[in-house]
Amino acid sequence: MNVQLKYASSESPDPGKAVAEFASQLNQEGLDSVIFFCSPDYDLEVLGRELKNAFSCQCIGCTSSGQIGKQGFQHSGILGLGLGKNFRTRSFMIQPLMNYGATVADIAEKLRHDTEARPNLQRFGLLLVDGLSMAEERLIANLYQQIGNIPIVGGSAGDDLRFDKTYVYDGNGQFISDAAVFAVIETSAPVTIFKVQHFEASEVELVITEADPEKRLILEINGEPAAQVYAEALGISVQELTPTVFSRNPLVLSFGDEPYIRSILKWNPDLSLTCYCAIEAGLIVAIGKAKDPVQTFEQAFVRVRETIPQPAVILGCDCILRRLQFEQEGLEQQIGDIMVQNRVVGFSTYGEQYNGLHVNQTFTGIAIGG
Repeated sequence: MNVQLKYASSESPDPGKAVAEFASQLNQEGLDSVIFFCSPDYDLEVLGRELKNAFSCQCIGCTSSGQIGKQGFQHSGILGLGLGKNFRTRSFMIQPLMNYGATVADIAEKLRHDTEARPNLQRFGLLLVDGLSMAEERLIANLYQQIGNIPIVGGSAGDDLRFDKTYVYDGNGQFISDAAVFAVIETSAPVTIFKVQHFEASEVELVITEADPEKRLILEINGEPAAQVYAEALGISVQELTPTVFSRNPLVLSFGDEPYIRSILKWNPDLSLTCYCAIEAGLIVAIGKAKDPVQTFEQAFVRVRETIPQPAVILGCDCILRRLQFEQEGLEQQIGDIMVQNRVVGFSTYGEQYNGLHVNQTFTGIAIGG
């Protein structure tokens, strides 16, 4: 099958030139839609206007904390894919995020008609969401539940670790916050979704006894102040808890045999822990035990190729905490090369979505057959 997919990128810092280069590489004739990821350093007002002028088809995208393309990890510019005529994309804006319920119900109703009309096509959902909204958990759970039999992969937009403002593109020339774009893509090509993380549950288990999921706070573990219990479990003092310690010792929630990572952002003066992901009281979590990240990543792509031997592309959402670890350990080039070999196009995220769950320190991907 000849899947009509085109890759394009520009590292020009000028938004006008960047979009012109990006658009010329895609050669718009016959494009169904464009998916892009861009640096937050651009003048987004200009970039949005240029994108609107350059493309007559649907454009889906967001700001990132770095992109992933034909050179592996990229720190600047814009890159993405043009989907050709054997794809059909429907994209929906969800804004403001606190009113997601009614919008999601409406989306689900529209998609039911599509599924009934074209039952033989493969479908997958791509969710791009404001990465500072703290709304991802509720949104992805509700989407997945309502939409039914469509696998979903997503990423939370980034802003290069400034944690100031993250944006999704509204498809009409504007970059906006407090919003998400949800695209459902149909194709006759084979599709599979997957996730990979290089942590597994250790023997050290902790019970979350008090939490504030709305604020992503863990207040107590095992009935004691959370930061104190977590530090003791690692054999260090609370004062020694640093971002590096947190990234190397995340919390792991297990559903059956599947681990899902919940990363810790910081400890607070009241000895609570702020997380990148909501955790509810009553859950049992384990402290994560690291596996070899390179080997784990390679094995994941081997498994994907058992289902899709020759992917035309893998759309990837890769946590920025993973990239920071790879940089610290001198693995960035090696991991980047694995992505290039497996045709990964995507971005470094502030969180990842996989079917009905929001996770951290994870790579979530959609492999599309060639």
